[in-house]
Amino acid sequence: MKQKLVTLIKKKFIQPIYFLAFFMIGKLPVKKNLIIFESFQGKQYSDNPRAIYEYISEHYPDYICYWSAHKNFLHNFKNKDLHYIKRLSPKWIFVMGRAHYWVTNSRLPLWIPKPKHTIYLQTWHGTPLKKLATDMDEVHMPGTTTENYKKNFIKEAGNWDYLISPNAYSTEIFRRAFQFKKTMLETGYPRNDVLVKNNNPEYVGVLKRKYGLPRDKKVILYAPTWRDNQFYQKGKYKFDLNLDLEFMKQQLEEEYIVILRMHYLVAEKLDLGPYKGFAYDFSNHEDISELYLISDLLITDYSSVFFDYAILKRPVIFFVYDIEEYRDRLRGFYFDFEKKAPGPLVTTTAQVIDEIKKINTAGYKLPDSFGDFYKKFCYLECGKSTQRVVEHVFAERKEL
Repeated sequence: MKQKLVTLIKKKFIQPIYFLAFFMIGKLPVKKNLIIFESFQGKQYSDNPRAIYEYISEHYPDYICYWSAHKNFLHNFKNKDLHYIKRLSPKWIFVMGRAHYWVTNSRLPLWIPKPKHTIYLQTWHGTPLKKLATDMDEVHMPGTTTENYKKNFIKEAGNWDYLISPNAYSTEIFRRAFQFKKTMLETGYPRNDVLVKNNNPEYVGVLKRKYGLPRDKKVILYAPTWRDNQFYQKGKYKFDLNLDLEFMKQQLEEEYIVILRMHYLVAEKLDLGPYKGFAYDFSNHEDISELYLISDLLITDYSSVFFDYAILKRPVIFFVYDIEEYRDRLRGFYFDFEKKAPGPLVTTTAQVIDEIKKINTAGYKLPDSFGDFYKKFCYLECGKSTQRVVEHVFAERKEL
């Protein structure tokens, strides 16, 4: 009841005030060298916006850059030599209204009016396996209906001036699912440049030392997605950890450790106390590319992480204990996942362990279908995606 009351007050009183303030500030002269970045609703300093920010900071220091930071996640921006502003604060509204560029990887609140002078770069955050936006048959998320979800998504996508696509496959889906009619940048993902440039033992060793991980153990990364229908309330999702860590510890701890990276929407924290020294919670670790680089093997489900991880050409195991429900009821897939996934699909922890032991015994060999998979999804990832995006979008940089 309290949450419903807060939501009602925001909609009736606060949002109209914010909208008016935004509208008025948006009439002021634009600051052509001002950019505001946001990643996952201000919760992280990460992903494609981070890669673009760091490239601009290094090559074009005349730009003034701010990060939008959610009030509950300000700790993720402190001590990083960043200019950040609390999301939805008066200063945030003023900077957003004056900025020439918005760069984000997820949707902004619908009530925000985009000024005419603003160039909105939507980077998005993954190659789609699961159906998106208007391609979804039903929406099971809290606080919305299928009709409203699709209508709101189309309205927000109408504000985007540029949308980054990692490959031609995604371009086709994004155009249709988002009903996006403006400029598509088919460049590969900026966040993946580091996977090309830093895929070497020396860099991996530095990361393991930095995060206190044992150098003599192989690393398993478990990175599942969220389930639309598992939630506490709007914006707070839960996740049942079906992977039996106790069983894995018994079978694998002599040679492996497990790092867990849960989806940013999942609400609860993991209790890994019983598995100390074997399982590590990296759910709040912002830069997942570092976790890709230090891991020898990925376990996932329907998360788009496997498209990025494939760049490294390392083993992937798909732990899909609920595949019938997810495929047929919750989301649906864009291609025959069960036939074309670049790794084995398993439904129990015992099967996960068996696949890991097979790799340990016989070594890892790329699946026969991997070449076609790589050519379709990873062909643009050559370490220059960020440069391509910046040189296309920020055309006025030479005039600053």
